[in-house]
Amino acid sequence: MILGHMVIEDIFKALGDPTRLRIARLLGAMELAVGELAQVLGQSQPRVSRHVGILCDAGLAERRREGSWVFLRQSESRGAVIDAIQQLLALAEEQEPTFAALCETDRRKLAAIRHAREAAAETYFARHAGEWDELRALHSADAEVERRLAESLADAPLGALLDIGTGTGRMAELFGPQADRVVALDKNLEMLRVARAKLQHLPAAQIELVQGDFAELPFADASFDTVIVHQVLHFAPDPAPALAEAARVLRDGGRIAIVDFASHDHEELRTRHQHVRLGFSDRQMAELLKAAGFVAAAPSALEGGKLVVKIWTAKRRALAASPSTSSTPPALETAR
Repeated sequence: MILGHMVIEDIFKALGDPTRLRIARLLGAMELAVGELAQVLGQSQPRVSRHVGILCDAGLAERRREGSWVFLRQSESRGAVIDAIQQLLALAEEQEPTFAALCETDRRKLAAIRHAREAAAETYFARHAGEWDELRALHSADAEVERRLAESLADAPLGALLDIGTGTGRMAELFGPQADRVVALDKNLEMLRVARAKLQHLPAAQIELVQGDFAELPFADASFDTVIVHQVLHFAPDPAPALAEAARVLRDGGRIAIVDFASHDHEELRTRHQHVRLGFSDRQMAELLKAAGFVAAAPSALEGGKLVVKIWTAKRRALAASPSTSSTPPALETAR
């Protein structure tokens, strides 16, 4: 990329502030809400927003508004420049103890904020475990969603199926008869107890319930043929690691089906139901799937309620076979 004199000058001016260097370093790890940045940096949100504006004006970051929240990420249009800046910041951490200490403190604060949000979501799940099916019905017409989801997966055998964030186990129950084997995963033990009660009629050899985090799946590479992520991704502070993990545990050509809300402005879902994301646009989801190694199909929309439900499907891009994955048996094994 060829940069003009004024563009270079803008970039160096934008980086000529300790706070903006810290923001740039944090953005190298993940997309963040401006409010999260303010908490991490210990500064007011208006002040952080001014720093964010300077980074955006220089083309080093870009905003994405979601309801009353504004998310910030590294600019995709200047990939080579961003990579060079991150390499420089990494070198600065290695050689400048003061900057390294600041960055480490920032990362610890960010981890604490995200842990608190995850804990709030888990508390919500535990409190509403017995009524989860009823709550879900308020958001969408489940019967129609399930019919459309089944149609979207009907063109090939399900094989070994992973239901991420199984909740009450409805997806495992629905697709269990068509799959060779089903693993229903959830982080919350009380939800797993509810799912176990619902799925007890299925043969024990066909269904397995596992406690685990969708950002760090406890399975070996290439263990599954199909992954379903049903009304779960809007709870993820950062959806990218969850989709990357889904790709990792899928075999070449394996399929993922994501059911979630289209972008919306129902702010009350953040506080009442601990939703971190107010749905996803088709562009957002396409970018997330591509980055995780998927080839996406055209999405499907169901507009039967206040919230539009979308179904996004994609196939994992085939990668070169390796000794560690080419002989992976269908049986599941713990990878971590």
